[in-house]
Amino acid sequence: MLDLLVKNARCIRSDGIREENIAIENGRIAALLPCDEKPAAESVLDASGYCVLPGNIDAHTHFNEPGYTWREDFSHGSRAAAKGGVTTVVDMPMNNKPPVSTAKRFMNKKALVEHESYTDFAFWGALIRTNRDDLQALHEAGAKAFKCFMCEAGGDYTDLNLSEIEDRLQLLKTFHGLAGFHCEDYAMLKDGAAAKIASGLTSRQDYLDVHSVAAEKKAVRDLLNIARRTGGRVHICHVSHPDVAELIRKAKKEGLAVTAETCMHYLLLTDEDFLKKGGVLKCSPPLRSPQAAEKLFDYVLDGTIDTICSDHSPCDLAEKNEDGPRGIFGAWGGLSGVQTTLQTCWDYMVNRHHASPALVTRLFAEHPAKIFGLWGRKGALLPGFDADFVLLDPNREWEIREADLLYKHPFSAFCGQKGRGLPVATYLRGKRIYGSEGFCEKASGHFLA
Repeated sequence: MLDLLVKNARCIRSDGIREENIAIENGRIAALLPCDEKPAAESVLDASGYCVLPGNIDAHTHFNEPGYTWREDFSHGSRAAAKGGVTTVVDMPMNNKPPVSTAKRFMNKKALVEHESYTDFAFWGALIRTNRDDLQALHEAGAKAFKCFMCEAGGDYTDLNLSEIEDRLQLLKTFHGLAGFHCEDYAMLKDGAAAKIASGLTSRQDYLDVHSVAAEKKAVRDLLNIARRTGGRVHICHVSHPDVAELIRKAKKEGLAVTAETCMHYLLLTDEDFLKKGGVLKCSPPLRSPQAAEKLFDYVLDGTIDTICSDHSPCDLAEKNEDGPRGIFGAWGGLSGVQTTLQTCWDYMVNRHHASPALVTRLFAEHPAKIFGLWGRKGALLPGFDADFVLLDPNREWEIREADLLYKHPFSAFCGQKGRGLPVATYLRGKRIYGSEGFCEKASGHFLA
């Protein structure tokens, strides 16, 4: 007897939509069956009227544990993720104290959060100046990728210069490691910000001037040249502008081992919003023009952008203050979005732009699973895969409100956004972790080695 039969499922596959029944046993999909085939099961879930998507994978979150838990922690962050249809997160190694730069620190973080997470989870490892000799051990501990900053990251998370990046990509190549990059040019940002602040120019427009498209493009060009020389695998984080995406498109056509992500805030929000609302919308790279936001979607459609993530980087609202001597430069740069990425994406892509729902599955499940070494277990509604899935009501209208957010600090740049198509239930390995009755009794997320 099956553990669960999901009947009348309108399954959103990466290659299209199929009506079928999903047979689940021992936490995995045992079979996909015609709708008229209904084997015995301990529980039956009627999915009529819903779209059934593979559990989303958010491969860029900052849940800030350990060390910065006044901003967020795994308990709050993973609950918000589950409510938003995310069943797996890949959490970043910075905004941790200490940064996840060694295998010991990696395993300490795992032990700290493994009983707190409502979703399955994996980790990035650090790629900083001081941990060259630790990268192999981090990989063996389970690091899915290694995060590098090409600009100043602050604190004890050091950037790498171009020669160091080339050396590390050669090293990572020996075990097929993946390096992810925050691409903004070090000198253009550091010198530009210093000059502005020294002159008392600390407005929102001054911030946009420093964090220019040119700074992002220069870093990406430099990185792609290194990838060309080394053959190393690179993943370009939070692409903000179509001119940057065009560089990536050409690199892919050339055959370089490059993948890329963007975030819904670069598609839905603009520099005009930032100039009006300020710190709450501050992120890095910053929001771009309305024309750039619209054009960026073309690169999502053509496959240049492989995946969409939240880059969920929360803070206390007081940290968004612009009144200090550094003005907007002193405000925390990061947006909260792990709970709302799927619903905003569905409305934007399926309703507004009439894209196939299959695109959502590719961006949120299949592609991140393949990039981050989870494919075969995560990323699809296929036999043998974990029975992670989301019920999405395509007709449910929504408005993002602070009262509905589950973050430790329930505010978001997305508040006020309205749309249609909402995740209403989330299942992890065949067990409901979120639905109309609330959450499962205790956190049941697994570490993905």
